[in-house]
Amino acid sequence: MAQRRVINTQVAIMGAGPAGLMLSHLLAKQGIESTVIEVRSHKEISETVRAGILEHGSVNLLVDSGVSDRVLRDGDRHDGIELRFNGESHRIDFQDLVGESVWLYPQTDVFLDLAARRQADGGDVRYSVTDTTIHDLEGQPKVWFTDADGVEWELQADFIAGADGSRSHSRFQIPEARRKWYFHEYPFAWFGILAEAPRSSEELIYANSENGFALISQRTETVQRMYFQCDPDEDVNNWSEDRIWDAFRSRVNGNGFELKEGPVIDKTVLKFRSFVHAPMRHGKLFLAGDAAHTVPPTGAKGLNLALHDVKVLFEGFDSFYKTGNTVLLDAYSDRALDRVWKAQQFSYWMTSMLHTPVDGDDFARARQLGELNSVVSSRHGRAFLAEAYTGWPGANQAG
Repeated sequence: MAQRRVINTQVAIMGAGPAGLMLSHLLAKQGIESTVIEVRSHKEISETVRAGILEHGSVNLLVDSGVSDRVLRDGDRHDGIELRFNGESHRIDFQDLVGESVWLYPQTDVFLDLAARRQADGGDVRYSVTDTTIHDLEGQPKVWFTDADGVEWELQADFIAGADGSRSHSRFQIPEARRKWYFHEYPFAWFGILAEAPRSSEELIYANSENGFALISQRTETVQRMYFQCDPDEDVNNWSEDRIWDAFRSRVNGNGFELKEGPVIDKTVLKFRSFVHAPMRHGKLFLAGDAAHTVPPTGAKGLNLALHDVKVLFEGFDSFYKTGNTVLLDAYSDRALDRVWKAQQFSYWMTSMLHTPVDGDDFARARQLGELNSVVSSRHGRAFLAEAYTGWPGANQAG
């Protein structure tokens, strides 16, 4: 067997999604070396369709750190959302309530911006690697992998950042006795479609109805993404276009509002759950993004949490390499988890408030409507939702 070739770097980053690439970018700006390895190809990541609502802090991080300002040119700024129930719409005006906005900008585009920036800056990012193993987390960390050309490598680093997504290999390197996993399974999923149709609304509509939840979102002027609540085991092949549009109409249309419909060009069932891995650090390994937590998509928090994680982690690495002080690195897990649990609570609240309870009784339905009325009828209630949706203070400002 040929001897492994050796790479020496300061931070080894597992995963070249937005979290891993953003961390590599921020480190490079401060002269800190990193090598990023990724099991997927660039093409596979770029073709993975993900939603993309970016908090104002995430937009600032992309723009102010020099990744790209394309989000400002090609993204859609949204100054509010609509909550729709009992056939009536209630606008949550972000600008009026908290003075902030969000941007509709697909996660695929965030990846493309980051990948292009790392390439332009000469970043060491290696896609399509195999046979990845992690060694010696409490001593001199090493990562073994085989690159796309079949060459075997040993990556030696001061630290490892596990940003390798919800199917993380990194998280399993933390001994079971030193970790706690928090799970919550939801009894429903989202049936998602792409449709060739004009926009039904300029902002997102979150619709609660006795027939189930629906989310009306946008993609382009001519292609729209929409979701409705379904059983997690639903088979998309059982749904014709007529049946799909009937489901949307029964949940959204009414009082003069009608969806703009068109050919369905893609359909999928999106299952979701809440998950938290604690702590987010073991020895020289630090977890970030979906490797450490997942949230239901109702609160639009997943990508924003990942970017916040790497911003906090970057601050720890930057402080260590400037001063030798480990205080911020030691505080990383607690700092990150503080925001993670806020996001979990908000996502759970939005999900439970908007989705029709499975096997719910009349009381559950009436109570849910009372909760929605409490939110929209109170400025404080609307402001609580607006602040959480657009991003709490202390979000991802560029350093």
